[in-house]
Amino acid sequence: MALGRDEFRYVLRDSVRREVAFAQTDQNRGLPAPPVQKPCGPGARLLSLPEARSLASLARLSLWNAVSQRESRRAYGRSALTLEELAWLLWATQGVKATAGISTLRTVPSAGARHPLETYVFVFRVRGMEPGLYRYLPLDHALCFEYAEPGLDRCLGEACLGQDFVGRGAATFAWTAIPYRTEWRYGLAAARVILLDAGHVCQNLYLACEAIRCGTCAIGAYDQDAVDRLLRVDGRDEFAVYLAPVGRKAE
Repeated sequence: MALGRDEFRYVLRDSVRREVAFAQTDQNRGLPAPPVQKPCGPGARLLSLPEARSLASLARLSLWNAVSQRESRRAYGRSALTLEELAWLLWATQGVKATAGISTLRTVPSAGARHPLETYVFVFRVRGMEPGLYRYLPLDHALCFEYAEPGLDRCLGEACLGQDFVGRGAATFAWTAIPYRTEWRYGLAAARVILLDAGHVCQNLYLACEAIRCGTCAIGAYDQDAVDRLLRVDGRDEFAVYLAPVGRKAE
């Protein structure tokens, strides 16, 4: 049976809270919290990133200017990002400032400090980095190399419904959700706040890009199965929710 307008709007409202038996969530049943960071496989290649504190000088704009100049940019210059600039963008969107028990306190808010998102980066032009797919490890402030193959830029544009500019920047961020991290605490009420969390992360990327004279554009339209295949995630317990290419502002 086809869903109607009210059913599609349901996830936008907090009415679901009245229907969730919070006393029966896995947290309240005493089950252990899921890991806050997806592990890398055996023998994975790790790339350490410059220490977060050393990146402060990269932000060349005031917050006022970053906010007022923020816009979606779909044209990018061909010059590469530096490793320091990529590290800045990663820290600004998911950097860990402190840990508190089972929670991490990061540069973005998250419902219940559950942080259900994983950050993947399709690297096309970053100095000192092999092109390919990487995943950010916020607890380690490092990157885990996933894989490389020719034509990832083209495949990514096709997976984003022909939006070719998604593969024309220096790198493209792709965020997946691991829903159980938030479901563990909130049950079925998790869906709404997971999407809110993604919005917080992408807005930080916009401002962090402006601060280093780069641009980005949030991408919410894509072929779910195709993007999940490129990320090599299962599409059920982890799946793509948002993407954003990053590159130098076009002259």
